[in-house]
Amino acid sequence: MHIGLHVADFTNPGGPATLREDLVRLVGEAEESGFRSVSVMDHLWQIPPIGDAERAMLEAYTTLGFLAARTERVELLAWVTAVTYREPGLLAKLVTTLDVLSGGRAWLGIGAAWFEQEASGLGLPFPPTAERFERLEETLQIVRQMWSESEEPFQGEHYTLGRTLNNPPAIRRPHPPILVGGGGEKKTLRLVAQYADACNLFGGDDIGHKLDVLRRHCDDVGRDYDEIEKTVMDFADPHDVDGFVEKCRGFAAHGVTHVHGGFHGYFEPGSVKEFGDAVVPALAEL
Repeated sequence: MHIGLHVADFTNPGGPATLREDLVRLVGEAEESGFRSVSVMDHLWQIPPIGDAERAMLEAYTTLGFLAARTERVELLAWVTAVTYREPGLLAKLVTTLDVLSGGRAWLGIGAAWFEQEASGLGLPFPPTAERFERLEETLQIVRQMWSESEEPFQGEHYTLGRTLNNPPAIRRPHPPILVGGGGEKKTLRLVAQYADACNLFGGDDIGHKLDVLRRHCDDVGRDYDEIEKTVMDFADPHDVDGFVEKCRGFAAHGVTHVHGGFHGYFEPGSVKEFGDAVVPALAEL
C-alpha cells in the first residue's frame, strides 16, 4: 500500500511570508521519506470541519505547479477539483500542463463540488446537484477526448467545444490518471466505473459495501473492476502510528492500495519526515 500526503490547511505558523519556504520543506520531506503523492484541496475558502472559512487557502493548480518545480518523484493532484469552477477544456489543459512540466506526475482528481458558500461568496457557478453531476459526466467525456488522438468537436447538453485540440499532449500514457472522489452509490460510483482510473472513498465509509457497489456498476458497464485503483482519504494521529497502520490494514483487506493521509502539525519542521519514515515502510508490507 502507498500513502499520499494531503495538504488541507495552509495556515502555517509564519503566515504568508514564510508559506513558500514551509511548503518547499514539507514536500521535500514527503518525497525523501517515500510518500507516493502530494495532494491539495480544490477550495478557495477553508471548509468545515477543518476550520473557519477565514483560514488560509491557496488556489490548487497554481500551488501544484509550484510544487512540481520543487519535486522530482511525488505524484501531484487536486483532491478533488470542483467540476463547476473551471470549464472542461481549460481543466484538461491545466492538468496536461502540470503533467508535462512535472515530467508525467499529474493526476486529475475531480468531483461534483459541494461547498456552496465559497462558490456564492466568490461568484462562481453552483448549479443544482443534478446538473452538477451532468456537468461532471460531460467533463469526464471531454478530458478523455482531449487526452486521445481526437480533435473532433464535442457537443453536450452543457458544454460545446468546437475543436478538442490539446498540444503538447500529456506525457503520462495513455493519459494522466483520472480519480473521481466520493462514495455516492447511484451516481459517483457509476461514473468511476464508466470513466475513471481510480475511486476515492472516505475512511469512515463502509469500504467493503462501497466497493461492492462499484463492482456492480463495473459489471453493468462491462468494465474490469480490477482495472480501477481503490484509494481512501483518511486523517492520521501522528502520535499513534500503530493505530493508523492497523486502520490501513483493514483498508488493504478490501483491496485499497493508496491512502491519502493528512495529519495536524505537518508544518512543524521534520514532522512529515518522521511520520513518513514510520508509516511508509509499514504500509509497503500490506
